[in-house]
Amino acid sequence: MNDERTRVLLGDDHAIFVDALVSALPPRGFRIVGTASDITGTTAAVHRLEPEICLLDRYFADGDGVARLGEIVSGTATKVVVLTADTDARAVRTALATGAAGWVNKMCGLDVLVQAMRSVVAGRTAVELPEARVPAQDHRGQRSDARRLASYLTGRERECLSLLVQGAQTAAMAKILGVSTTTVRTHVQAVLTKLGVHSRLEAASFAMRHDLLGGSFDAWRATCSR
Repeated sequence: MNDERTRVLLGDDHAIFVDALVSALPPRGFRIVGTASDITGTTAAVHRLEPEICLLDRYFADGDGVARLGEIVSGTATKVVVLTADTDARAVRTALATGAAGWVNKMCGLDVLVQAMRSVVAGRTAVELPEARVPAQDHRGQRSDARRLASYLTGRERECLSLLVQGAQTAAMAKILGVSTTTVRTHVQAVLTKLGVHSRLEAASFAMRHDLLGGSFDAWRATCSR
C-alpha cells in the first residue's frame, strides 16, 4: 500500500523538539523520512532522500541555516521551511530571497506549522510570525521590574539571552560569539541568576514575555558592540 503522506525531513539540533514533531506530524498527513542535527547532515539528507519538505532550524553548531540555504536547495525540488524561534525580520527576507518556501516561528504552535506546510506543498509561500503583543495596563509594573533586572546584564550576557530566545544551543552559541563552550555556560548561568529564572527555557520565555528583545534591547546590543 502506497503512503501518500507528504515526505518531510527534519533539520534541527533540539532532540526533544524533533521527537515531538516525529510523533505529531504523521497523524496530520506527513511522513518523516529522516532527521539531521547539523547543516552538513541536513544538506546531505535532502539530496539523498529528496523529501518534499525540509523543516530547517536556523542555528546549528556548524553554521547558520539561513546563510547556507543555497547549499540545501541547490539542484533539488525540496521546499525548505525555516522553523525557528528567531524573530529577525531581515533574516526572514534573506531566507525567502535565498530560496526558502516559508518561515514559521516555533512559538506559533503546531496547528500553524501544519497549515504552513500544507500551503507550501500547494505551491504558496508561508510566513508565520508571532503576533505583536501589546502589554496590558496592569503589566507595566512587571515589565518595569523585568527591564530593571535585564539592565544588570553585561553586553555578552545580553547577546547570550538573544541567542537563547532564538533557540541556539551551547555549541552554536560558542561558534557565533567566538568563545569557548565553557565561557558560554558561564554567561548563560549569569543570565539565569540575574533574571531570577532556573532554566534556559524560562529565560527565553521571560525575555519574550517582557519584550526584552525590543528596541531598547537592540540599543543595548549596539552600545555594547561599539
